[in-house]
Amino acid sequence: MAHKPGEMLHLRGNALEKGEPVALPLTQSSMYHLPGLPDGHATYGRVDNPTWVHLEHVLSHLEDAPCLSFPSGMAAISAALFATVQAGSRLLIPSDGYYVTRLLSDRFLSRLGVVVEERPTTGFADGGFEGFDVVFVESPSNPGLDMIDLADVAKQVRAAGGITIADNTTLTPLGQRPLDLGIDVVVSSDTKAMGGHSDMLMGHVASRDAQIMERVEEWRRVSGSIPGPHEAWLLHRGLETLDVRFDRMCASAQVLAERLAAHPAVKHIRYPGLPNDPSHALAQAQTTRFGFLLSLTLESEDKAEAFINTCPLLRPATSFGGVHSSAERRARWGDSVDPAFIRLSVGCEPVEELWQAIEASLNAL
Repeated sequence: MAHKPGEMLHLRGNALEKGEPVALPLTQSSMYHLPGLPDGHATYGRVDNPTWVHLEHVLSHLEDAPCLSFPSGMAAISAALFATVQAGSRLLIPSDGYYVTRLLSDRFLSRLGVVVEERPTTGFADGGFEGFDVVFVESPSNPGLDMIDLADVAKQVRAAGGITIADNTTLTPLGQRPLDLGIDVVVSSDTKAMGGHSDMLMGHVASRDAQIMERVEEWRRVSGSIPGPHEAWLLHRGLETLDVRFDRMCASAQVLAERLAAHPAVKHIRYPGLPNDPSHALAQAQTTRFGFLLSLTLESEDKAEAFINTCPLLRPATSFGGVHSSAERRARWGDSVDPAFIRLSVGCEPVEELWQAIEASLNAL
């Protein structure tokens, strides 16, 4: 489905009765007036919330699939995995993807009898997928920005009898549509670009497989892994500007990547929009935008720190996807990268002003 941003903005408005508020109301209640039998009404705050319901209506429109919201990206990943694995299952995950997915698999799932294996993104399909019950992919990888042919992996895993889960946090449904490429389940940290303002934690799970979504909903309800209504309200408000924010961020990232590639202080750069990037051809075929994340490697750890900490238009912070550009050395969290490797998240600042600040900080090293 071609996403229609205008339609998304009016999903609520076109269903309103006369006199109802245009802005989504925030329902901050754990209890509902419930005389007699429930009869399909809202029952309890861990199970039902009208603010979630409309948020999930908008998320479902974005994904063109049923969606459930969660209190963080890792809560969404946990729900997708606990809904699809059991003792004895074989799970394949990327060795260079988001490190907390690996922690969850190693520290918890493996102790419950799940056999966890890892492969690097660039060689993910090597060895095939026979015998794997669940294959978890992340493309582009975070933070290396390597890509996987999602359609090919989905086809191979399905033929082998497995289920695929894709983490689509870095590109959002506006930049890449894994479900349309045959992936079974999408997870996302909506803390990042979907919310966009660095003021809440949220995530979602989407799938066109009704049985999987029933299990995901049961996991949420029974585990209590539910979003707060205020966070759901904030995410809904963030989604209303996602299209314009994402467009600005991706366009600016392309400009910056081209200029950074030519700067003498930059030893190495990765951005899928650069013609010589290893991910470029696949990104052209698989994505609608090249994204707002880029990585650069400087000469030394000290110079990387100096660049990040002295540029007035970069926030030295973890996470990404906010309206403020941000940067960090990923090695400080234990990622297997060069100590001078920087993940740079391009925000919504005017691109020329942003470049002037970045260039000045690089020139001063």
